[in-house]
Amino acid sequence: MNGLDSLAYRLRPAAGEPEGALVLFHGRGADEYDLFPLLDYLDPERRLVGTTPRAPLSLPPGGAHWYVVREIGFPDKESFDASFERASGWLDGFAEQVGVPPERTVLGGFSQGAVMTYALGLGRGRPRPAGLIPLSGFIPTVEGFELDLSQPLPGVAMGHGTYDEVIAVEWSRRAKEQLEDAGADVLYREYPLPHAIDPGYVAELARWLAATLGEKSVAPS
Repeated sequence: MNGLDSLAYRLRPAAGEPEGALVLFHGRGADEYDLFPLLDYLDPERRLVGTTPRAPLSLPPGGAHWYVVREIGFPDKESFDASFERASGWLDGFAEQVGVPPERTVLGGFSQGAVMTYALGLGRGRPRPAGLIPLSGFIPTVEGFELDLSQPLPGVAMGHGTYDEVIAVEWSRRAKEQLEDAGADVLYREYPLPHAIDPGYVAELARWLAATLGEKSVAPS
């Protein structure tokens, strides 16, 4: 399978001609419905075409998964490589289908979805997106997988709960340091939550997203 056939997904059309695209990758054990409502919160004017793909793996205890978890920070190579390839082909097909190039596309995700956001947005050989929104995740370390941290880097808006018992907040702190050292512009927020997205941060992310893709032009009255 390649292109849009490589993953199931939900699509939220833009209100008019799309000014960009927003792709959100769900976390472990969820599906394409999980983050779909977030599209409207991040882009209330529907300036962007939005989509939420479903991870290709079905694993215990249920739901869809991007890779097999063996150790936090270090995804299982075989399953990660396979998902990375399928998601890469899907993203390329999505860009072609909706007519929005990578440089007008923001990738985001939660937990495993944040890991895929880093991988697909910064992986060597991948086209550069306009921005990244990795929430409660980590930059993956996988044998044979390399990041490309050469300039210019996309803007990054990160968030992580300080009481996260699944993926410790230290992982995002390390990612922030690594990306800032490489010259990336990073918006970073921590909040007193467990493994969850802070609703209070979403409004700030919406403003960041609008600025990243350029404010909507207003016609003179």
